[in-house]
Amino acid sequence: MKPYSPQIVTFGESMALFLPSQQQSIERADSLQHRFGGAESNVAIGLARLGVDVGWFSVMGDDPLGKRIVKAIRGEGVDVSRVLYSKEAPTGMMFREQISGRNAVHYFRKGSAASTMTPEQLDEQYIKDAELLHITGITPALSESCKNTVYRAIEIAKKHGVRICFDPNLRLKLWSLEEAREVILKLAQEADYFLPGWDELKLLYDTEDEALIDSKLNELKATCIVKGKGDFNVIYEQGVQTQVPFYPAETVVDTVGAGDGFCAGFIAGVCKGMNTYEAVRIAAINGSLAVQTYGDWEALPEWEQLQQRLTAQAWIER
Repeated sequence: MKPYSPQIVTFGESMALFLPSQQQSIERADSLQHRFGGAESNVAIGLARLGVDVGWFSVMGDDPLGKRIVKAIRGEGVDVSRVLYSKEAPTGMMFREQISGRNAVHYFRKGSAASTMTPEQLDEQYIKDAELLHITGITPALSESCKNTVYRAIEIAKKHGVRICFDPNLRLKLWSLEEAREVILKLAQEADYFLPGWDELKLLYDTEDEALIDSKLNELKATCIVKGKGDFNVIYEQGVQTQVPFYPAETVVDTVGAGDGFCAGFIAGVCKGMNTYEAVRIAAINGSLAVQTYGDWEALPEWEQLQQRLTAQAWIER
């Protein structure tokens, strides 16, 4: 029997998340909620809710936090059969609080189990039989071995004709801008779909010159989906730019996870055979719904809910 592989494969660190029960600082909080989050697992959950067959893997600590996270991701319908557990390194943690109305995140992930990932731990067959590999710029920032693992996963995908989706997810708490720029721009050259934010691009290309950034994107072989360029999301495809309106959120409660929701919506649209414009419309709705409750992934919608938004409400250009 042929080994099982999901339609979409992604991997990266998922961490235990602790945050005050009310909107206050950790220093003054009497209790903390216990959740979890991670860019790649957020995307995987979003895809599963949209009816896409998806697998996520990582190295987790062989501890209660790691086991709790993996059980929850499995419970969302994501294949976690390739997750490994480490007895030497712990599951990473993050603490989030609101200070003066803004989110502040404190990471406890140095030396985490996920940071010990190595290329040898990859299951080539698992990636080989997928349709698309999704990666982010967070994983290569965790350690040298994680960076090499990402490069090896790309090699496997290219060897077997698996498309690559890359979200840079620039995290300057993990590495310097110079380090990030070198790796992320290299990964962008390997991608079939590149999903940066406009503000990220200004940092990565070290310029405010819109025309220069446009030319850099047009040099890539990837279809580029740029989030938040002015009042639109913008598609760069075969030298042509296409603006896609934002989808309005009725209430903005927590913006964390919006980009992951956008990414999940886009990949789902691609998997369902939509053209790029339609896939970005789906992405915009998914990202909009993701910000309307607390948590990294909790508000991500089911496919039926998303379809209702797509067909019942007009598109508004902000």
